[in-house]
Amino acid sequence: MSASVALQVRVARKAVEALDICTFELVAADGGALPPFSAGSHIDVQVPGGLTRQYSLCNAPGESHRYLIGVLKDPASRGGSVAMHERVHEGDVLTVSAPKNHFPLAHEARRSLLLAGGIGVTPILCMAERLAATGADFEMHYCTRSRARTAFHDRIRGSAFAQRVQFHFDDGDAAQKLDIAALLAAPQPGTHLYVCGPKGFMDAVLGTARACGWREAQLHYEFFAADTAPAEGDTAFEVQLASSGRVVVVPKDQTVVQALAAAGIEVPTSCEQGVCGTCLTRVLEGTPDHRDLYLTPEEQAANDRFTPCCSRAKSARLVLDL
Repeated sequence: MSASVALQVRVARKAVEALDICTFELVAADGGALPPFSAGSHIDVQVPGGLTRQYSLCNAPGESHRYLIGVLKDPASRGGSVAMHERVHEGDVLTVSAPKNHFPLAHEARRSLLLAGGIGVTPILCMAERLAATGADFEMHYCTRSRARTAFHDRIRGSAFAQRVQFHFDDGDAAQKLDIAALLAAPQPGTHLYVCGPKGFMDAVLGTARACGWREAQLHYEFFAADTAPAEGDTAFEVQLASSGRVVVVPKDQTVVQALAAAGIEVPTSCEQGVCGTCLTRVLEGTPDHRDLYLTPEEQAANDRFTPCCSRAKSARLVLDL
């Protein structure tokens, strides 16, 4: 769990939302109001087994009596989603963080284009409901493998903004599939693009958008997971703590966080995959090898911060603000 305020919540309702997707309605264990949140926010959830995972809030931002999260039971899970599906039940009390938002709406946008892939619909749906409530101009596309795997289908179909949403199913006929290139071919000033979903889907959307000339300031995204496997050719390097001058060697098969922990130095972490920003650390000297999905390309190019849970070093040593 990160350093943010810990909240005790009770699972008021657990429901099957679609194939391999459950929703969890969380209410304050003491019956009070929950901290407010904005569209795009997520909470850190302490999952049975000692893991911490991030889940986007997918209820209306104006609600203070509950948080709603949707969880996909991922066959490639490292244990978090399986534990949520199999070990968390109605009535259970969980520890969660206060809401955080690394994926906010750009309020200066004249128009918003929302693209959701699979369980990535959770923050996107919250955005759609907020935009609809404020009378903003937007369009939403929701891509899933099949109708059976489409969470919140009926909720969206019954919403006041249903006419602004198009569904695209992988197992449907070709005519209804999303043509990313055509959709993004002509970027317009004032139009902002939001995308969330599996990494392959997001890479395709963001790669196409950049190739079509979308400005980075118009692109907004949030990754759920990253490939954290060691890369061939990884080598050892050193990190130095600016506060004490102490030098710690990071072996080729360990992360910076792991090497520091072995030396008795704890860095707050959450996702351990470079997607949440909890462990973000200032770099005072040296050049990081960025492997995160949290920082923007411009932020990575500045080389003044990095995510020690997954990123490494291009230089022989990094001096860290620790």
